Amino acid sequence: MLKIGDFSKLSRISIRMLRHYDEIGILRPKCVDDFTGYRYYSEAQLPLAGRIQALKSLGFGLSVIKEILGKYEDAEKMEKFLLVKRKELEEEAFETRQRLLFLDSTLKWLRKDGNLMDYNVVLKTLPERYVASVRQVIPAYDCEGMLWEIMCRELESQKVQQAEPGYGLAVFHDDGHKEHDPDVEIQISVVGKYQDTEHVVFKTVPPVEIASATYKGSYEQISRVNAAVANWVVENGYDFDGKSFCIYHVSPGETSDPEELVTEVCFPVKKKA
Repeated sequence: MLKIGDFSKLSRISIRMLRHYDEIGILRPKCVDDFTGYRYYSEAQLPLAGRIQALKSLGFGLSVIKEILGKYEDAEKMEKFLLVKRKELEEEAFETRQRLLFLDSTLKWLRKDGNLMDYNVVLKTLPERYVASVRQVIPAYDCEGMLWEIMCRELESQKVQQAEPGYGLAVFHDDGHKEHDPDVEIQISVVGKYQDTEHVVFKTVPPVEIASATYKGSYEQISRVNAAVANWVVENGYDFDGKSFCIYHVSPGETSDPEELVTEVCFPVKKKA
């Protein structure tokens, strides 16, 4: 039998954690001295300790580890646990990459002694356009690609001719920012007349006066760009007057490098009375 200190050294688990494992029933001592309360472990428990450490290193919490240990010999059930954890780790890795892109973008901005007016805001009128449009509530803003996939799939048979200059845009119809289920519409300007499909509607969009700022790089900049436009609108005596939208001059469909993206952030405006 091994004293708790010796078992701690052999298993590479702290004495504090061994006591905690005992309390929650993951790894109980082989026996406990009734008089002294000392815990004693068996050498045969070392493989179990190793399993616990391995599962912890994969990111499993103790409550899940306790459940897994009861099914450790069942290869099929173990595979299910591992596949679920793999998906979780992939999602965490994606979120980490997004945060790193945002961090890098912020560092570049700071090193340039950036301020809001680094973004050139202009006032212009977007002319009347005839567009193909898809509008749906999507799970999140970064799921916008699903709308472009729908449009491409449903317009393929009609051989739709895109107007020049050829760019797409996205209109955000909610009154405010939404963490989930935003109402988003995508549009491309087209030449000619076409039949509506299941999800694609062809329509004429009237001209609109906008304050806009164009920037190059990842979408993590958008909050600063929005602030620059808002600052210009207030300082120049305008009010916001409609749904904001983004024009994709260079879109993710054209480049896989976030730093090569070119996006124009647009806010419909009107002069204060």
